[in-house]
Amino acid sequence: MPDAYLVDAIRTPVGRRKGGFATTHPADLGAHVIRTLVARGDFDPAAIDDVIYGCLDAIGSQAGDIARTCALAAGLPETVPGVTIDRQCGSSQQAVHFAAQAVMSGTADLVVAGGVQNMTQFPILSSFTAGEPYGATDPWSGSQDWEARYGTQEISQFRSAETIAESFGFTRADMEEFALRSHQRAVHAREEGRFDREIIPFGDVKQDEGPRADTSLEKMAGLKTLVPGGRLTAAVSSQISDASAAILVASEEAVRTHGLKPRARIHHLSVLGADPVNLLIAPLPATQRALEKTGLGVDDIDLFEVNEAFASVVLAWLKETGADPAKTNVNGGAISLGHPLGASGARIMITLLHELERTGGRFGLQTMCEGGGQANVTIIERLG
Repeated sequence: MPDAYLVDAIRTPVGRRKGGFATTHPADLGAHVIRTLVARGDFDPAAIDDVIYGCLDAIGSQAGDIARTCALAAGLPETVPGVTIDRQCGSSQQAVHFAAQAVMSGTADLVVAGGVQNMTQFPILSSFTAGEPYGATDPWSGSQDWEARYGTQEISQFRSAETIAESFGFTRADMEEFALRSHQRAVHAREEGRFDREIIPFGDVKQDEGPRADTSLEKMAGLKTLVPGGRLTAAVSSQISDASAAILVASEEAVRTHGLKPRARIHHLSVLGADPVNLLIAPLPATQRALEKTGLGVDDIDLFEVNEAFASVVLAWLKETGADPAKTNVNGGAISLGHPLGASGARIMITLLHELERTGGRFGLQTMCEGGGQANVTIIERLG
């Protein structure tokens, strides 16, 4: 089967809620990284077969197929199409999967894959409220077939994160220690300049706004829980964020034709569904299946990126897989860096690629929990 190569991978800084990108149009945010990818690649942009972008809550200025809007705003020829996809938090990771699958099938040679999200302007679940005039406030209530299978129990990421913490025996203190380590790692990485090669500053925002150098266990301990009587607080949860990220995926033919230099290849890609009620648990079985399909063990993987939707998710994944915490989210994660939903999958892959290059590692594995009880897994292999 033909290989799919990662040629370039860049992102904007991740802006905090009401931070530097609060008033930035999503199309301008997404166009910025596309325009830069093309300029750095020095190839005819008309050669791009498609732009595949992830984006959730595609309403308002994020509606109308934001991938196509970003492509046109970036100055790409009108002949270059764009498509927006929604696999919830894994949308831009799935965008890379679709791009790679197109290349591996021989139906495309050059694809821009990534995502964009402005959560300041469109908070999570904004699209749910669009049905309120008609009595619908979420995708599940009122569906007779859904309720026949799953009843009327609450579908909530907070409930799932609490369930995971309880079932695995993680205390609030366990999760706060993990969250503190995330911030410490992100601050250290930022100070060392580890993100400099992957970030393309935009406007006045030059670096990630989320990491907190002044946070502490004492400050975390003073926060109220998100659910009465629960263990979760904002400190152990991912941050609301704004950002865009993009990766240039190419075939061997495109590499040769346009004089491109591959930096990594897709070694494995898969997606798996699990319990849609305990919706954050899917990365555990998805990772196990990916390793079985590839014949790799956790010791064969040099670096792991597991999206920090909540501390309990990553802690459960570490406990279940036996992976080394010292090789997991080494530069922090969504708790410290932020979680711009539609862009997070690509953001994580971009950081993973650059860290493999910095450390000389070979294999990197990435996974994310996603709405509906799903998880994508990607294993990339650094080249050179």
